[in-house]
Amino acid sequence: MNNRNIWQDYYAKALARPHAPRTAVAARLNHSGILTAIDCGCGTGSDIAYLAELGYQVHGFDINADAVSICRERFAKQQSIQISQASFDEFEYPDCGLLIANASLFFAKPVSFSRLWQSITQSLASGGVFAGDFMGVNDSWAEGYRSPITALTRQQVLALFEHYEVIEMHERDEPGSTLLGRSKHWHTYSVVAIKS
Repeated sequence: MNNRNIWQDYYAKALARPHAPRTAVAARLNHSGILTAIDCGCGTGSDIAYLAELGYQVHGFDINADAVSICRERFAKQQSIQISQASFDEFEYPDCGLLIANASLFFAKPVSFSRLWQSITQSLASGGVFAGDFMGVNDSWAEGYRSPITALTRQQVLALFEHYEVIEMHERDEPGSTLLGRSKHWHTYSVVAIKS
């Protein structure tokens, strides 16, 4: 099965999923006064749909053309939603009160991750919320994956949040499977944090 078919199968399954519970938590914690959200690696748009219902202006982006096509069709009639095809490096981050990066920051280029994180932090208003995942070094994708992966230690993840109040940080380090049912070892850090 080629890479394109894998992503198509993934998105077909992802369309059936509701928004992430962590996205609801993050939206409740946003005290920035800014109802603008960014969904990094938006996939099929489950979090976008939820945030738009809450009254957010949502900017979603994904590098995968299939994901972008699905979202553009799904949200064609909603003026409060903007969908872009872009990488982390290409996207222009607007000022926001909420930034979601569920299972996407793994795929940011390691060589430009520091610059990306600076862009994310600068885009978030004081009192705004980051909610997302980072890949740990024990993950089976951390080395030898088909594209470069940014894998971080616990200390490296915590260092990113020097100017934030970390509300929750959950570490997963266990065998599991992907959405498509393939076995792998997961090592991730899931973080919700409020920018100071």
